[in-house]
Amino acid sequence: MSLIGCSDQKTEYIELDFENDLIPEGIAIDSRTKKVYLNSLKNNKIVFSDLDGDNPSTFLKSKEHGYLSGFGMTIKGDTLYALSNKLTGQSNTSVLLLLQLSTKTLIDSYTITDNDFRYLNDLTISTKNEIFITDSESNKVYKIKRPSKKIEIYLDSEEIANSNGITISSNDKYLYLASTKGIRIVEIDTKKVLNEVNKEFLGIDGLKFYNNNLYGIVNVHSRDTSKNGLFKYNLNNNGTGILESKKIVEFRENFNIPTTLDICDGYIYFVINTQLDNFDGNTNKVLDLKKLESYKLMKIKAQ
Repeated sequence: MSLIGCSDQKTEYIELDFENDLIPEGIAIDSRTKKVYLNSLKNNKIVFSDLDGDNPSTFLKSKEHGYLSGFGMTIKGDTLYALSNKLTGQSNTSVLLLLQLSTKTLIDSYTITDNDFRYLNDLTISTKNEIFITDSESNKVYKIKRPSKKIEIYLDSEEIANSNGITISSNDKYLYLASTKGIRIVEIDTKKVLNEVNKEFLGIDGLKFYNNNLYGIVNVHSRDTSKNGLFKYNLNNNGTGILESKKIVEFRENFNIPTTLDICDGYIYFVINTQLDNFDGNTNKVLDLKKLESYKLMKIKAQ
């Protein structure tokens, strides 16, 4: 494995005309309608607009259908899959909503409430309507086989500890997990972790599979911010190993903790200024209202 330098390819910035105190964590793009959806950690809601920023509107009102602080989202067909969590307390409630995009109606919901502290953080959907969900506070990945109402533990292993971002190969054979042991590749049928620990690939938040490559946002390095950025991870031909990584976007001064990303029509989109450092999740308050700014969406070609 090797690390290649940063790319200078052309990027586009799109200003989003939403309220400035959203503090968005999740993003999802509907490739059919060319709409972008953002959720809110602070306001427990989901908003959307055209991909060029026009026609901003509310998709899911605050706390509607029991929605909590927004985390991972993804779209499959006419369905938005949206995870949410409480941010306070020793225990946690996690809620997954399945929402029909065309009608804004609830299709189904799943709730986990127990004494174990958990954060259902991100999710990915197979072509067989299997939902795989990471828990960033444990060694578990959960699975729902639609239309079942059962949330089962798919995998519980230290090899995938505290996984955050998750994505699936286009042939439904492999899961890719952004864990505290690096990117781990899991063969879905056997549940076997195929690659070795690779701490070179730590600190990844959002993760997406596209054209036999992985794309991930690294945002955890506060002492040496040069290690942060949008990275491309080249996979081998069968998708079972990482050959090299390449930083394709350097996070500069105007970048304020990008988190997750989505890919539509060959372009990567992510919010460059979530302003997470200006938000206290324990009190659900913005620390300095005067520092809030409009959200900007970056668009860059997937190499």
